[in-house]
Amino acid sequence: MKSTDVRVWSIRHDTRSKKASYQVRWKVGGNTFPRTFRTKALADAFRAKLIRAMREGEEFDTESGLPDSMIEKAPSLSWYDFALKYLAMKWPHAAPNTRDGMNEALTAVTVAFLNDLPGRPAGSLLRVALRNWAFVLPGPGDREVPPEIGNTLRWVSKASRPLADLAKPPEMLAVLDALKLKLDGTPAAAETVRRKKNTLVNALKYAVDLGEFEDNPVAAARWQKPKVVKTVDPRVVANPVQAESLLCAASYVGKTRRSRGRHLMGMFAAMYYGAFRPAEAVGLAIGDCTLPEREWGRVLLHRTRPPAGKQWTGTGEVHDDRGLKNRPERETRPVPIPPRLVTILRDHVDTYGTADDGRLFFNERGGLVASCTYYRVWHEARELGLSPAHVATPLAGRPYDLRHSALSTWLNAGVDPTEVAERAGNSVEVLFQRYAKCLDGRQEVANRRIEKLFREYA
Repeated sequence: MKSTDVRVWSIRHDTRSKKASYQVRWKVGGNTFPRTFRTKALADAFRAKLIRAMREGEEFDTESGLPDSMIEKAPSLSWYDFALKYLAMKWPHAAPNTRDGMNEALTAVTVAFLNDLPGRPAGSLLRVALRNWAFVLPGPGDREVPPEIGNTLRWVSKASRPLADLAKPPEMLAVLDALKLKLDGTPAAAETVRRKKNTLVNALKYAVDLGEFEDNPVAAARWQKPKVVKTVDPRVVANPVQAESLLCAASYVGKTRRSRGRHLMGMFAAMYYGAFRPAEAVGLAIGDCTLPEREWGRVLLHRTRPPAGKQWTGTGEVHDDRGLKNRPERETRPVPIPPRLVTILRDHVDTYGTADDGRLFFNERGGLVASCTYYRVWHEARELGLSPAHVATPLAGRPYDLRHSALSTWLNAGVDPTEVAERAGNSVEVLFQRYAKCLDGRQEVANRRIEKLFREYA
């Protein structure tokens, strides 16, 4: 509501010091509001602001009596303070690997959205402070922090720019462009950029919920995102002869040193013959396996043990313990396994037994097999089982490529895609999207149909 009366009076308050004070009085909506000043000049300046706001048609607040332009705004929430609030909201309900990705993205945005204040810490110290202390729960306020980390985080708190600045498209574009780079300044993988951007989008949705923005500011930025390759590279897919050679070679890795490869060969075989994900194979237990002597067996998958890191799991363990990927908790996935894999798993149990909890694959202390361990064995197996020309290619470069090889083989063998999808734990749409380039048999069928068409018009 607009002011209808603005006047100033001189009123003597302190008779002992004989100092005059000056009071501005004005009315808003029938209510009178006073403001006292020590000098007439200050009172006149305040009165002039009221009159200017009234003439420009500003709305006056009926509680404070002030126009919008004169109401003291609360300090703008900084990006860093907001990121800590977002982390505290998301962390308890996030999976360990999700926490790791969220931490990585928040660190990248925070580093990219700092003012250039004096005393900026070295880049490596900034990242350590944010990655290992700021964006982890319990946070730095709940544990003892080294002095250099504490000083760094205090500098970040002062240098962090206002969250509201992200509503400016140029500022948002600069942050998004920063996500395209790795720590060494080289381009990051498209999938990594996509994951970081998704975290930023999700965080700013929370900012909208808090009333910091009317709409998500990412949507207003005309940003060229890198294209993510969703299909499997056919070059990584091993044919059955190559896969057999690699599994055989794995059994010879470390032959003179605790037979490291032979102990893990069964795990690699499960990835190839059963199309298990590595995290599914790591957690495979004898109680989930049906292993007849000469027939097809079956594995009832219900548990995965993906590597995550102690600081992300919250349990002090390196591996997470959760249900199947993209499935509701406690849902199972039955997977028929061929006699060849049945024989390998039976021989493995006869030779090595099981861990205390029934797991088939374990380290020397009975614990979970670390990803770095089976990666090292696999790289040595490639050196033994492939020709030098093939070693130089992406062929089966990672243990996960055994799963790609399995699914490609099943599809090319003519197995119904719905059945393949059920065994793999994917949807049919995702299956065809990812393995379209690996379906050699479909290309041959298409070639024959094209040739037939040309012959009809010849």
